[in-house]
Amino acid sequence: MSEIRFWYAAGACSLAPHVLLHEINAEFEGVEAQITAERARFPDGFEVINPKMSVPVISVDGQVFTEVPAIATVIAGMAPERFLMGRDALETARVYEWMVWLSTSLHGIGFGGIWRPQRYSDDPAASAGIVKKGRQTVVDCFATIERRIIGPFAIGEAFSAADAYLYVFYRWGNGIGMDMDQVYPKFAALGRTLASRPSVVKALAVEKVDPHGHGPS
Repeated sequence: MSEIRFWYAAGACSLAPHVLLHEINAEFEGVEAQITAERARFPDGFEVINPKMSVPVISVDGQVFTEVPAIATVIAGMAPERFLMGRDALETARVYEWMVWLSTSLHGIGFGGIWRPQRYSDDPAASAGIVKKGRQTVVDCFATIERRIIGPFAIGEAFSAADAYLYVFYRWGNGIGMDMDQVYPKFAALGRTLASRPSVVKALAVEKVDPHGHGPS
């Protein structure tokens, strides 16, 4: 049995792989970091584990992996019979298409602009414009998500890692006051379905966050 340690922050993007670990009933040690828009507090020695100073991070038998798509791949490989990264090559490509876009456009540019405008300019006077652009990016991305959901889950009939990641942004959308039910009904329906999934319920209980709330970026 592999020795697994998982570093996360409550309500952050690390919720997605946290859900996946519970989805496969993995035995792991969770290590929480304290991260808000204003500050970040990591466990002692974390800079050695991940010099990028961000979560999520997973260590499997001493091998360290970072970034949500990579960590999801590692977790999926522990339980290939669950097909978390898709049932064939085309579905796998579709899962990665979702996850890379969510990581870069929606998370990095959209929510990153809203919550951490200082990432994009050292000029405090630029912050308001960055926040406004970030919110517009979220609106545009959510519209794309609404169009692209083709079934009960992101790639059709089966739960995948893409759904765990989408759930993060469903929570964050509610958190910034997006009208999820009226404007994005398919996305909201997916979020509500996932909120009652056993693996999601377990991860939320550990992180002590609301199923429909929001968290730091």
